[in-house]
Amino acid sequence: MLAGALLAAALGCGAGAGAPKDTAAAAADSAAVGATPPAAGAPLRVLFVGTSLTAGLGLDPDSAYPALIQRAADSAGVPMTVVNAGVSGETSAGALRRIDWVLREPVDVLVLETGANDGLRALRVDSTRANLEAILTRARRAHPRARLVLVQMEAPPNLGAEYTGRFRGMFPEVARAAGATLTPFLLDSVAGVGRLNQGDGIHPNEAGARVVARTVWRALRPVVDSALAARAGA
Repeated sequence: MLAGALLAAALGCGAGAGAPKDTAAAAADSAAVGATPPAAGAPLRVLFVGTSLTAGLGLDPDSAYPALIQRAADSAGVPMTVVNAGVSGETSAGALRRIDWVLREPVDVLVLETGANDGLRALRVDSTRANLEAILTRARRAHPRARLVLVQMEAPPNLGAEYTGRFRGMFPEVARAAGATLTPFLLDSVAGVGRLNQGDGIHPNEAGARVVARTVWRALRPVVDSALAARAGA
C-alpha cells in the first residue's frame, strides 16, 4: 500500500520524459485560442486538465485514459467530446497559471487532475489547496453552468503520516467547498501493480490506463448524465 502511494505521487511528475512542459502547455493552450461556443444540441465538452497521467506519458494518445473514456462514452451513446489538456510535469501552480487560457474554450464538465507533483516535491499542503481552490473558482466564474470534477491524488508515504494525511484529506474538503464531484484515487488498483505499469514502474501501461479510465468513468458518467439532463430541460 505504501509503495502504491509512493508510485502514485511520482506518477504525476513525468519529469525528463515526453515534451518539455512549456512546449506541451503551449500546444494545449493553442487549442483553446479561437474556440467558438458549441452549437445547440452539440455534444458536451469534457475538459481534462492534468499532469502526465492525463497526458498519457509513454502511451499513444489514443491509449491515454481520457481517450479511453471518449470511447466508453461513444459505445454507450453518450454525446460528449473529450478535450485532453494534460501537461507532463505540471504542479498545481502550473495548472493555475494556465487555467484562464485553457478555459477560453467551451466547457460543460471540467475534470481536474493535479497535485501529485506537489506531493512528490513535498510542497506545502496549504499552497496546493489554495491552487486547487483558485482553479475551481476560476472555472466556476468562467463557466457558471459547468460541472466540476476533482480527481483524488496521494502523496509519497516517506513524507510522514501527518503530511500524507493532510494531503489526502485536502481533496474531499476542496471538492465539498467547490461543489465538485470527487473521484476515487486515480491509480486505485494500478499503483504498485507491475503488470499494469510501464517499464519505469511508475506510469500505467495500456492495461493500467484501461483500469484508470474505468475508475474515472464510473464517477464521471453520473455528472455527464446530469449535465445532459439539465441541458435538455433548459
